[in-house]
Amino acid sequence: MAGARRAGSITRRCECRDEDGKRLGQNCPDLRKRSHGTYQLRQELPAAADGTRRIFRRTGYTSVGDAQSDLDKLRAILDLISDDEHYGHQVSDLLAKVQSDRADIPDAAEVKRRLVGGVALNSDMTVGEWLDAWLAAKKTKRRTTSSYESHIRVHLRPGLGRYRLDRLNIGHVQSFFDSIDDQNEVVRAENARRREQEARCKWGKPGAPPAEVSKHLAAEREKLAAMPPYRLTTGPATKVRIRATLRAALNSAIRKQLITFNAAEWVELESGKRPKAKLWTPQHVEHWERTGEKPSPVMVWTPEQLGEFLDEAESNRLYSFFQLIAFRGLRRGEGVGLAWRHVDLDAGLITPAKTLVVDRWEVYEDDPKTEESAATIGLDSLNVAALRERRRQQLAERDEWNRYAAERRAQGKDVADWVDTGKVWTEPDGTWLHPEKASDEFRRICKRAGLPPINLRDLRHVAATLVHAGGGDIFAVQKVLRHTSGQLAAETYTELLQEVDRDIAEKAARLVPRARRSAEQVPPNQDEDVSGDGDEPSEAA
Repeated sequence: MAGARRAGSITRRCECRDEDGKRLGQNCPDLRKRSHGTYQLRQELPAAADGTRRIFRRTGYTSVGDAQSDLDKLRAILDLISDDEHYGHQVSDLLAKVQSDRADIPDAAEVKRRLVGGVALNSDMTVGEWLDAWLAAKKTKRRTTSSYESHIRVHLRPGLGRYRLDRLNIGHVQSFFDSIDDQNEVVRAENARRREQEARCKWGKPGAPPAEVSKHLAAEREKLAAMPPYRLTTGPATKVRIRATLRAALNSAIRKQLITFNAAEWVELESGKRPKAKLWTPQHVEHWERTGEKPSPVMVWTPEQLGEFLDEAESNRLYSFFQLIAFRGLRRGEGVGLAWRHVDLDAGLITPAKTLVVDRWEVYEDDPKTEESAATIGLDSLNVAALRERRRQQLAERDEWNRYAAERRAQGKDVADWVDTGKVWTEPDGTWLHPEKASDEFRRICKRAGLPPINLRDLRHVAATLVHAGGGDIFAVQKVLRHTSGQLAAETYTELLQEVDRDIAEKAARLVPRARRSAEQVPPNQDEDVSGDGDEPSEAA
């Protein structure tokens, strides 16, 4: 009967046998010795769903106390059943599996938590198996799903995949993120050693090195080749995103009644705030040249450095692309995804209504991240002129490609005519311009110009500097970059705009005329005229 205390007992047994090989059991003459034999427990369980009787047996206990402890655990679990027949079947199935697997008997409190939460008691699904199943069922945007997949493949499955899903706890997850910090320290140390070894491989003097030095340098280069390559660390923002992926997967497991507790909710991490943008000031450039370290993950050129880049890029077919990003703050995918039908050069307006997204080198078209991202942007006269030139350039490329294709077809080659995708920036044959190719071209130009490094993504941040230097406030920066809030713009660009603010403050101070100036402001080797008539100072003065 459900809820009644079922029969259970502890007995002692041995494996001694008679001459015929039969076990003696209770007839063993040595059984009365306390050290002889082992203890076993026996506990009746609720019947299975088909009515089959079930008995839990376990042998091999060296002391009666150990056997009694497990028997007490079994009885505490059976006391949870009360008169609920469904609970009885669940508990019976759980304990039958515990017996067959020789697993530890679970605590009654854990079983009660799972019963109340409606969670299957006999599930042995691992975190890795659940993450795979959860990812396969996701219906998010392709780029978002790809991000989830990367977090699971690179971090979560190797770090947490072995744990049983229903036994994952805060300690497991906290240790996982702590191990990422430990690995970051290893990566930093290896990167530093490689940087030091690279310095040993350089000659650093004009002309070829002597034979003995060349031999030494060759040996140092062999050491360098054997060292691990440069690697990136996993930063605070990335760890926050990894936790968000794990938290979402565990919340889904709760909804599926596989678990009742989300361990990722309670893990402490460093702040994942966006890094502050910094200008490539002379001091920062000097530090980078000396150590190879960037002062911030987000570095921004000064207007003078941007001018050097644009001068170097002026003959490049993507010149107008880079200029538009630098002046008007388009994202890379928005730039390559911009279509002529969303460009009004007479009105000086563009609308980045589509974006090209890279997923493991494959490119697909998607809508912008937010409604704000698709807002219409005003153009200055320089960008209007550059886009008009780009249109003439593209038409010339079309005609040139079609002539080339016709010639190749006449030679028996299968070459298609120029493809009209409607995009502003394309490959020479009219097909989509791969975003990574634009980034590669940007890096080549940057290197030729001898400028401190920034990413093409950071070129968008230069627009914030230009907007503010031109008199715009944080709200204007938000509108140009199409952030969802002014707070996001402020958190990212506060320090950067302070650099510009100092120049604005100086200009504002010079606007105020003063009748008297301090001694420090008097030009060197020139006495200040205090007599009022411009003649030599009087004796009284």
